[in-house]
Amino acid sequence: MSTTHTAGSGPLAGVRVVELAGIGPGPFAAMLLADLGADVVRVDRPGGPGLGIDPARDLTNRNKRSAVVDLKAADGPATVLDLVERADILIEGYRPGVAERLGVGPDACLARNPRLVYGRMTGWGQHGPLAATAGHDIGYIAITGALGMIGPDPDGPPGIPANLLGDYAGGSLYLVVGVLAALQHARAHGEGQVVDAAIVDGTAHLTTMIHGMLAAGSWQDRRGVNLLDGGCPFYGVYETSDGGHMAVGALEERFYTEFARILGIEEAAAARHDLGRWPELRKAVADRFLGRTREEWTALFEGSDACVAPVLSMREAPSHPHLAARGTFTERDGIAQPAPAPRFSATPGTLRRGPALPGADTAEVAADWAVPALVGESGTPEPDA
Repeated sequence: MSTTHTAGSGPLAGVRVVELAGIGPGPFAAMLLADLGADVVRVDRPGGPGLGIDPARDLTNRNKRSAVVDLKAADGPATVLDLVERADILIEGYRPGVAERLGVGPDACLARNPRLVYGRMTGWGQHGPLAATAGHDIGYIAITGALGMIGPDPDGPPGIPANLLGDYAGGSLYLVVGVLAALQHARAHGEGQVVDAAIVDGTAHLTTMIHGMLAAGSWQDRRGVNLLDGGCPFYGVYETSDGGHMAVGALEERFYTEFARILGIEEAAAARHDLGRWPELRKAVADRFLGRTREEWTALFEGSDACVAPVLSMREAPSHPHLAARGTFTERDGIAQPAPAPRFSATPGTLRRGPALPGADTAEVAADWAVPALVGESGTPEPDA
């Protein structure tokens, strides 16, 4: 595991981001921008986010700085607008209308800074029948059809992919793409704009290829019966003798041939081309995997083109030889965590600082951004304010 932390600017050096504190996909999007070198100031509310997690271990706040502002105080909105005037991007994840009621909505912010990119992160979006209602990742991916695709059993419930598919893939990553595209436009034309990143929109967009396959007749609209959803016996997960699992993705003919040879199922291998024999093939594969431990199968398939990998836990993953060699995970302050991604040859992202503690950087930001109102008459709040 890599423990090297070199100073570096990253490709977004010089980009200033104001993040109005929230939970979930907004903070992750801001973390990604910060990992790539942006100067992200998280505007925390007095008392912190109330997540029940130690702020020192909230890794989505790494590489950021924090200032505490009470947006419900008389001078709170004006202080945020002072930051906005000096920013390139703002990120907020309130329900529709909340930022406007607090005095920091798009109209107020763009009036102060016409070049600002105003990024809005929500589940349902800024309009539509559900826009004002509460929600979480599982509901967002449910109505897009994405959740219904996941799981190997067509008669059982769908599998739940944590909150990776909706919050982070359909939400955070689309917000980041959106604000960076809008930033390019702002720098070219001097015109800021609002980016409405709804998790339902991003998640639906992620299913584009599947919709194409559905239209072409090569995908059935039910889970567990298709090539990529566990319906295929050579694209799935199999248990090993010690209760571990191996992931198989031997789709192409030449990879499948090598897979069948190493697994030792040559007699059943021809069933690949006969959908009617897939149950027979699945049983043959399953029975073979049950004959050895996960580590034994890992060693047998190592270095091959059979497209087989061990299913590792989160604590195991950083020690995988390939990930360790690449430095995919790193460590700071005793906490193992994913390293910044993607990678850049000239301007690599770096892990410059640990999670920002609420209010700990108020005075520093006030000086760097020339916003003395941040400190106010009462002085800098304590880090745990």
